[in-house]
Amino acid sequence: MAGMLNIGMTGLNAAQAQLNTTSHNITNAGTKGYHRQTVGQSALQPLFTGAGFFGQGTQVSSVTRSYDRFLEGQILQADNRRSQYAAYGAQVGQINNLLADRTTGLSPAMENFFAGVQEVASNPTSVAARQALISNAQSLASRFQSLNARLEEIRDGVEGSIVQTVESINTYAQAIADMNQRIVIAQAGGAGTPANDLLDQRDQLLAELNKLVKITIVEETDGAQANGAVSVFIGSGQSLVLRGTVSTFEVVPSANDPTRGAISMVAPGGNRMELAESLLTGGTLGGLLEFRRVSLDAAQNELGLIALGITETVNAQHKLGIDLEGVFGKDFFKPITPTVVPATAGVSAGITDVSAVRARDYRVAIDSDGGALRLFAGNEELASLSLPAAGPLTLNGGGLSVTIPDAASVPAKGLLIQPTRNAARDISVAISDPREIAAGGPMSVTAPLTNQGTGKLANIDVRSNAGMDASGDGKPDFAAFSASFGGTSLSVPAGYTIERLRQDSTSGQWLTDTAYPSGGTGTTFDPATDSSGARFRVTGPGGYEFDFEFSGTPEAGDTFAFAPNAAGVADNRNAVALGALQTSKTLLADAGGRPTATFQSVYAQTVTTVGNKTREAQVNEAAQQALVTQATSARDSVSGVNLDEEAANLIRFQLAYQASARVMTVAQRLFDELIAIGR
Repeated sequence: MAGMLNIGMTGLNAAQAQLNTTSHNITNAGTKGYHRQTVGQSALQPLFTGAGFFGQGTQVSSVTRSYDRFLEGQILQADNRRSQYAAYGAQVGQINNLLADRTTGLSPAMENFFAGVQEVASNPTSVAARQALISNAQSLASRFQSLNARLEEIRDGVEGSIVQTVESINTYAQAIADMNQRIVIAQAGGAGTPANDLLDQRDQLLAELNKLVKITIVEETDGAQANGAVSVFIGSGQSLVLRGTVSTFEVVPSANDPTRGAISMVAPGGNRMELAESLLTGGTLGGLLEFRRVSLDAAQNELGLIALGITETVNAQHKLGIDLEGVFGKDFFKPITPTVVPATAGVSAGITDVSAVRARDYRVAIDSDGGALRLFAGNEELASLSLPAAGPLTLNGGGLSVTIPDAASVPAKGLLIQPTRNAARDISVAISDPREIAAGGPMSVTAPLTNQGTGKLANIDVRSNAGMDASGDGKPDFAAFSASFGGTSLSVPAGYTIERLRQDSTSGQWLTDTAYPSGGTGTTFDPATDSSGARFRVTGPGGYEFDFEFSGTPEAGDTFAFAPNAAGVADNRNAVALGALQTSKTLLADAGGRPTATFQSVYAQTVTTVGNKTREAQVNEAAQQALVTQATSARDSVSGVNLDEEAANLIRFQLAYQASARVMTVAQRLFDELIAIGR
């Protein structure tokens, strides 16, 4: 009877374990990260008798959780990417809304500015039109500044989000390490059986950490036996958690750019190492870093490039004209100076050719062997200088000239040169007096009445006024001279040179036409073939240079007199040239040095790029969310709690419990009857 009673007891215990586990499943059906648990049963060792082996009942062999490593890995991978795209998209969407808006964007302000220039060109004597142009220029500068300020607000927000994300990573890493210790102790005390609920809690911590940064999980072993702990790695194998030991992240000023935060890993021993952003991929942190590097920096630099381009080109053209007092124009906008980081005594940078400036940060560094000083834009080398060399040292490249007192002035991490990063912040209008707007041209041309032909000279475009101010009083007072036509050629006096030009189809620039003799005092003009017009360039003493268009049918001996323009009261030629900058290609020179982009096209490309990135992030996030949903459904089909199934199990195990109890009852009655017989 004792055997029967014991068998019933084992069944009762097994049914009780099944009921407990089923109840546990039901109550945790809504618990995030919970995996369904099942009780494993096995028969006890049978007892041999002369008649054979008789069973001794059952035992609970294990309590396991329904866990599929492959499905869990799919969820982690998809969710990591979803978090990355979500973080990226949320940030880049702000820039897209800012730049693409027809009210707050840059395009209306640029259009208004050049509309003001056209109004001055249409009515150069109007002081009101000139004042309106200054107001439009101030509005343009204000728009640049407000856009840059908003981008800086976004940057500050990103930097703050990076700090918060790093703090969350540290919190989860410590929690995982603590959970490792608890699991190791629990499983050691439980004869190595898995601590299911603790494993679920740790898996959930790992899932939350994985949303913040891409991680690699490795199960720890003691010999060939898993001990329940895991190690967590990031990047190319940097350890974040080693069983119970934690390395922490901290945000520090970047060694290359102290104005932005970099991620440094602090080992348990206190050693610090700045991590390259390429190692911190995926998750919220990866999305924030990628947005800052790919979209935010690019948008701010491209906006700055437009501000720098307008400043440099408008100033250069404005200085070629004369104002209402007949004085050469001064800077229309205040010149913008590239930022040097860190600020170093004696180190300076200036713009030499705005068309060659890249919308990116530059870097000056010394080779590791100390053999050369080099200037880079990204990974592109722009200039180099062999060392040692006596100072001051000058590097020219990428539209910049960088002057350094000596090699010792370059820090070990190099110098960061930012020609465009702060240009939108720094743009401002330099003139306030409408009379100082240089709308007129410094040169006039007349054709004597004695000319016999119909030759006509027009569209004088002064390219350089060097030497035009012979007396130094700020006014054009160069020596007058005449160009003469000799039948098939146009000639200038000795000391001057004349070249025939052709227009480049890519940039629209006028270049020397090598098909014609050039560099001398005469060049070809054949009325039989050129009467519709040809363009020429004259270089005079002192270096001043101007282009003009010659057309018609001149006669041999015809002359054209060039002389200083005394006043620019009713002259609009330089205002017309200023207005032409709106549609002229002045930025982003190609390998041949030819500008390929206008102000508007650069801005349009920026808006397009940001818009594409925004849409790309949205599409990718939606795709990854779909993958997360699919993987979660597949995981839940294996690991999730089905309440209907558990309810059925509850009834089944209740019946098993009742049946085992009935076995014990029968055994007890039989035992009682035997006792009664013995009496």
